Amino acid sequence: MAKTSSPPVPAAPVSYEAGLEELEALVARLESGQLPLDQLLTGYQRSAELLKFCRDRLEAVENQIKVLEGGELKPWNPE
Repeated sequence: MAKTSSPPVPAAPVSYEAGLEELEALVARLESGQLPLDQLLTGYQRSAELLKFCRDRLEAVENQIKVLEGGELKPWNPE
């Protein structure tokens, strides 16, 4: 009986910027309409993972800023 191997699970991005860059490139390929159906599904799943990663990183940074600002998130004023 032949054993089918599942595709390797892509690693998490090394940074927010890397995740966002990969997500943007993936969305462009998905929107191009040139991918076969199986690649569309894989791409959609990966984009959902990347979106969650980026949102989690942003939330973590926001929480760190709240701690630094004494629990209150203040508007950013560039100087």
